[in-house]
Amino acid sequence: MRARVIVGILLAGLVAVAAPAAPFLARYGAWPHRPDRPVTVLLAGVAPKYDDSAPVWPWPAKPEDYSGNTDTILLAQVRPGGQMNLLSIPRDSWMNIPGWGDGKINGANPHGGPDMLVAAVQKLTGVHVDGYAFVSLYALRALTDAAGGLTLNVPARMKYDDNAGKLHIDLQAGVQHLNGVQAEGFLRFRHDNMGDIGRVERQQLFVKALAAQVKKPWNWWRVPLMLSAVDRNTKSSLDKQTVAALLGAASGGLKLQTSTVPGSFGFRGAASVWDVDQGALDALVAKSFRDPNDPRFLNVAVINVDAPDGSARRLKTRLEDLGYRNVSISNGTRAPASTTISGSLAGRVQKDVGHGAVATTAGVPGADVTVRLGSDTPAN
Repeated sequence: MRARVIVGILLAGLVAVAAPAAPFLARYGAWPHRPDRPVTVLLAGVAPKYDDSAPVWPWPAKPEDYSGNTDTILLAQVRPGGQMNLLSIPRDSWMNIPGWGDGKINGANPHGGPDMLVAAVQKLTGVHVDGYAFVSLYALRALTDAAGGLTLNVPARMKYDDNAGKLHIDLQAGVQHLNGVQAEGFLRFRHDNMGDIGRVERQQLFVKALAAQVKKPWNWWRVPLMLSAVDRNTKSSLDKQTVAALLGAASGGLKLQTSTVPGSFGFRGAASVWDVDQGALDALVAKSFRDPNDPRFLNVAVINVDAPDGSARRLKTRLEDLGYRNVSISNGTRAPASTTISGSLAGRVQKDVGHGAVATTAGVPGADVTVRLGSDTPAN
């Protein structure tokens, strides 16, 4: 009888501990499995909006709709063996954003929502994104508190007050244990000589500290609380299969590696921007983020055989917007034909071309995949 009581108490305790994670598990719960390829997720922290028409001061934050600028942009790739590569993308990175035009990458979300931000990241990096998770400002506070706080080395004195944004930062330099509000200030502080890049470095320190906290065996009971904190402050496109693959890849322990989009400070008019060094970024991606089965790194030759004029140029632009790095247009003899795609990974490229049949015909010398556009090519 006594043993049954003890077991009952233990089970009740486990249910109580796990209960906060129930909504997360209901939405994403699936049996973890190790993926056969890297799984890449875009993580973005959304800046809050404040109601400047409110009759009170400081202005209250508007209800979160995840439509604001993205202050934090992280590309997280988990490989089957547990290697996790994080690429920090400075919010001021200047690029040509598909569907909008030239601008800072953090403006993609307010102009075109998550799909535009995903498209921008894929074009910038050439890495396919399997899903996104947008987190609100409040997720940082809640996640940090659910983790029991985080021990961080504050690199320098941080003092800043923003009454309108209800942001009050007052941190001394040195190693210290931060609660959620303090961690938020640590991450949002920009008033130093490093600007956006300083924020990126602190974001990476935050992620490493969070990973270290989770690894501690006596903190296992905090995991459901952390899942709950993220779940109630997140907008996500992740499905159960993607989450199961992430959990499966991480089941043996994660080995974390962080990097930042290379570049330098610059200006567009009066605006300070981060000028991306595309060559250095391509080299970094090829080393740490390239999936050997991803066709975006192949040399693709496009030939207009029997398609409307301008079709090859339009396809080149579309493939480059999807993140393809090496697309060329070659001359070919005009003749009646349908679209064919030949070469290694032709089937994968076919999905992005959107039409045509895989063929075994010889391709253009030096090209991994050759696309011959025929009369079945859409006019625009």
